[in-house]
Parts: sequence; structure tokens; C-alpha cells
Amino acid sequence: MFGIRASKLALVLFLGFGACISNAQTPQSSDEAGLTSVEKLGKRLFEDINLSEPRGQSCASCHDPAKAFQGNAGSPNPALARGAIADRLGNRKVQLLTYAAFSPKFGFQPKKDEETGKVEMVAVGGYFWDGRADDLEAQVEGPLLNPREMNNPSKRAVIDKVRASAYADLVREAFGADALDDANKAFSKISSAIAAFERTPRFSPFSSKFDDVLRGKAKFSKLEAKGFALFKDRKKGNCLACHVGDLKSRDPKDWLFSDFTYDALGAPRNRDIPDNRDAAYFDGGLCKRPGLAAIAPSGFEIDSVCGAFKAPTLRNIAVTGPYMHNGVFKSLRDAVAFYFTRDTNPERWYQRGADGTPAKFDDLPDNWRGSVNVKEAPYDRKPGQKPRASDAEIDAIVAFLHTLTDQPFQSVAGK
Repeated sequence: MFGIRASKLALVLFLGFGACISNAQTPQSSDEAGLTSVEKLGKRLFEDINLSEPRGQSCASCHDPAKAFQGNAGSPNPALARGAIADRLGNRKVQLLTYAAFSPKFGFQPKKDEETGKVEMVAVGGYFWDGRADDLEAQVEGPLLNPREMNNPSKRAVIDKVRASAYADLVREAFGADALDDANKAFSKISSAIAAFERTPRFSPFSSKFDDVLRGKAKFSKLEAKGFALFKDRKKGNCLACHVGDLKSRDPKDWLFSDFTYDALGAPRNRDIPDNRDAAYFDGGLCKRPGLAAIAPSGFEIDSVCGAFKAPTLRNIAVTGPYMHNGVFKSLRDAVAFYFTRDTNPERWYQRGADGTPAKFDDLPDNWRGSVNVKEAPYDRKPGQKPRASDAEIDAIVAFLHTLTDQPFQSVAGK
């Protein structure tokens, strides 16, 4: 959540996302008004429960419209999505789709350390927690073929289902009469249609209380205002270092609350994840991104990003728990408290090792633990030192984060 990396990035901005769970073999619904033919097709595809193997799971099944297009419908584990095959679960927490289209393509950009003046190249952008999908279209393709998710054996199997759908003519209307003739080309077309739908404004409504405050239509409560001040304070939360916003701007689009970089936070191991029951299993995050070594700039040390995960937007964070890439924290308050007390009170978060002391960063092998961020506030504390924020200040930050919930999702904000 609050990864700490100062970075001023030139972001490529798009328009956001949306959808509802439904059987797409139904007549056009009223919420398709205003969509182009491609966006409408994307919506039908996004909602179609026939596109999994076996039938029963759509994109929307794991991206609940009531939870900022994130969620795990029918999963026995709140941290993980249930796949089309009931006993298969993912291995990372489902990410929200609201505002995801604003992420730039995966790549490397220079970052200057404001204190030392040193410039280094950092990974930025892409999709999934490890950036393995370069762009939104590639992100769409992954779940359709993933055995742990929609479980289709091939692109052709997906296109055969699309050909048999009630909206097959819409594919031809959007992309031409021969759009479904070649399975590989057709697969790319339907991926682009879903991505087009996910770029529609319904996925990025900018309708939170925070946005109304920016527009001068609302005011923070005293507690929310205090939380925002702490959020910005480099000696307290220092949250803007990764969850960026333009302090000079009152345009909501300048407040995406992510710089789309990666950080190793040393989150505790979530022992409810089936993969983690194997003591030898460790999730490397960006370190294991396919092809990272091949595309990294000269001199880039891959080991420096082992265990690093993408900093998500904090928009709608109050309705998108559990938290961290592994869903280890059930409450937003615990997630915020972790940042401040990870190093001052590690016994609060980590199990004790054989020597009786808390085994910090226990979700990483020993040789990766050196990549965990321990230098920048609020991570620069030692056991026994005073955290950079008190319990009351943590409460204030949480109150501020609740102001980032868009109106369509506020009904579940308190759950």
C-alpha cells in the first residue's frame, strides 16, 4: 500500500474501467448506454460466465463492481480468487480495476534521490503485482488462459465460445465480418475490446469525497484533514513518496495515489495461502517477472527488486481489502499500522523464530531480505524506538483514506 519511493513520473493518462456479473446471453442492458460498439462488446465479454472452463466464471466474478471491480466471488479464502475449477485458488490477491488504465506500460525510468542527488533506473508500470503484463490488453489475456483462473486450454477454445455467443455479431460489427476467422487474431481483438471497456469512465469516476474537496464542493472533517496532513508529511507517513498526487493541482486526475513503481515492504507471510504451506515457497514479486533480466537497462541489479511489488492506487482502498499482495491484513487499519510499527514492534506482525525473536520479512528467503526498504520514513525505525505515528495519528490517516472511496462503492465502505 504505502510503498516509499520518491518519484516524479510523466504518466500516460487514460480513462478507467467497469462491469457487473451476469450471464452475457441476455438482451442489451440499460447500463450499456453511451458505449461504443467496441466498448459494448468488451462489456459483454467481461460479464460472460461462459468464457471459463468449465462454464461459470467471468472476468467480473473476480472484479466485483461493488468493490471497485475487485473481489473473490465464491472463494473460501478472502485473500485469493477461486478459479473456474472450484478447488483451485490464485496465489496473489486480486487487484482492483478502478483507475488501472492510468498505469503506463512496463519499463524503466530514471529516479533522482532528493537527498543524495544520485540518479538510478527504477521499474515502473505494467500490470499485475509484478508488472508481467506490459499493458492493459496483455493483462486481459492472462486470466482467460490461466489454469488457476478461467482455465481455457487455448486461445482457440476461447474464440469457439465467443463464436457460439449471442454477441458474436457484435464482434463482427466492431472488427469486421472475418473477425472470428483466425483464432489468434480474434483473441487479440476480444482482449482489446475488454481493455476498451475497462478504459471507460465508469471505471474511473473520480467521485470520492476527496475529489469533491479538490473541486471545492466539500470539506474534510477535522480528523480527515489531520490524516491528510500526516499522509503528506515526509517525517510521518511519507505516503506521497509512492502514492503520489500533485500538491499544486485541484484536478482529480492529478491525484492517482500511485507512481506505479515497485517496493519491497517485507509483508508478513500469509499462512492461509495454500502455496505458503510449503516452507520452501517464496513469492519473488518483480524478481521473478518473466524477461526482466533481458529488458533491464545495463547495470540494473535484479536482486535489488526481489520481493518488490507494484504500489497500487489508494483510491477505493477502504473497500478493497484484504491488503498487501498476499492479503495478509484483513483490516485497513492493520495495513496502515504495519508501515509504522513493522520495525519498532516486529513481534506484532511476525512469528517468532527458533531463537525466540520475531522472524522479520519471513515471506522472503534470506538472500532476498536485503532488498526490503529499511531506509526511508516510516521504515527507518529500530526495535524499541517510537513509531513515526501514534495510534491516534494512524486512526486519522485511515479516516483520510476513507475519503478516497468513490460514490458507487460507498455502500460497502464500512464492511
